[in-house]
Amino acid sequence: MNKAGRKKSKPEGWREVRLENVVEINPPERIPQGTKAKKVNMDALIPFTRKISKHVNETYKSGSKFRNGDTLLARITPCLENGKTAFVDFLAPGEVGFGSTEFIVMREKKDITNKGFLYHFARSDTFRNMAIKSMTGSSGRQRVEIDEVKQYKFYLPPLAEQEAIAEVLSSLDDKIDLLHRQNKTLEDMAQTLFRQRFIEEANKEWEEKSLDEIAEYLNGLACQKYPPKNEKDKLPVLKIKELSGGISEGTDWVSSEIDKKYIIELGDVIFSWSGSLMVKIWTGEKCVLNQHLFKITSENYPKWFYYFGTKRHLKKFIQIAESKTTTMGHIKRGELSNSMVLVPTSSELQQIDEEITPLFEKIVSNHEQIGRLEKLRDILLPKLISGKVSVRLREKS
Repeated sequence: MNKAGRKKSKPEGWREVRLENVVEINPPERIPQGTKAKKVNMDALIPFTRKISKHVNETYKSGSKFRNGDTLLARITPCLENGKTAFVDFLAPGEVGFGSTEFIVMREKKDITNKGFLYHFARSDTFRNMAIKSMTGSSGRQRVEIDEVKQYKFYLPPLAEQEAIAEVLSSLDDKIDLLHRQNKTLEDMAQTLFRQRFIEEANKEWEEKSLDEIAEYLNGLACQKYPPKNEKDKLPVLKIKELSGGISEGTDWVSSEIDKKYIIELGDVIFSWSGSLMVKIWTGEKCVLNQHLFKITSENYPKWFYYFGTKRHLKKFIQIAESKTTTMGHIKRGELSNSMVLVPTSSELQQIDEEITPLFEKIVSNHEQIGRLEKLRDILLPKLISGKVSVRLREKS
C-alpha cells in the first residue's frame, strides 16, 4: 500500500520497496573547499527536459554534489511543480560537480536500480505528486521533506525490465535532443546569413526603417480579466515564465473566447519587453498572449527579417530595461521607433528570403515533430513506470 493508503495491483515479477533501500539519496561526495568545479544553477534545468542546458565553472563553497548518471530533482516550489528534473551527463569520468542547495540528488544502487529508469521514475507524475504533497514551509518557500521521500513505497520492476523501460523512453528523449540540436544549428546558420547580408555586406543605399515600421508589435491581454467559463472553454496563458520554460502545471488559464489576434500558435515570434527581455520563436502549444509580451507580425516582411531585426537590438533593450529604477525593468514603445534596420529592395529581399525561409520552416517542422515525440513519451511514461504496459525483454546473447 502506498503512502496515500490506496492499494495498487502488483505487476508480475515486481516487488514493493522503500525508496531509500533501492536509491541513494544525496550520496556523499567531496569537492575540496576553494577548488573550482562545474556548477549547475536552478535556471539550467528546463521543465520536463532531460538535458541540463548549461553549467558554469565556479569555486566550490557549498551545494549539492553529483556525478554523471545522477538525477537532479528540484525540491523547492515552484520549481518542482514546474517539472525541473534532469539527468547529469556532461561531467568527465570520475568528475564531481555541484549545484543548487535546492537539488535532491538521486543515484542508482548497483544491481538494484538502473540510472535511466530512475530518471524517468523521478519525473513521473506519481512520484512528483508524492514529493509535492510532502512539501512544508511558508508560502512561496516550501520544500520537499527528504525523510518522507525516502520512506516512499512503490513497486519496482526487475533490473532487466528497468533497463528495457529506460531504453524505450530514452530513445524518445534522444530523438528530441537531436532535433533540438539540429534547430540550434539551423538558427545559427540563419543568423550567420542575416549578419552577412545586413551587417557585413549591407548596401549603404538601402532604406532605413524602424522596427515598428516593418512589423506590428501587439501587446498581450490582462488575461486575469478573462477567466475560463468551464473546462472546455480555456487555453493556457503565455507569460514570461512560459516563454522561457514552456507550459506547465503552474500555468494559468484564460477563456478561449477572446479576440483571435491574441492567440499564439507554433512558430509565432514573441518578444518579452518587461522583466526578462528575450525574443523567441514560440515552440509550444496553442495559447493566449499575456501583457508584457509582444506578438510580432508583418504583412510586408518575412518572419526571419523582423525576428533577427528585433534580436539585433536586444542587448540595447536589456541595457535600457536594467537602467530603470522600478523592480521590473522594461522598454517603452518609443524604443522600437528609435531602433533601425536596413531594408533591401524587393528583389534583393526575395533573393535573401529564398536562402533563410527554408531554414525557418525546417525549425518549425522540427518543433512539430518534437511535440509529437514528447506527447508519445508522456503517454508511455506512466504506463511503463506502473507496469500497466510491459516491454518485451531482449534475450542476452
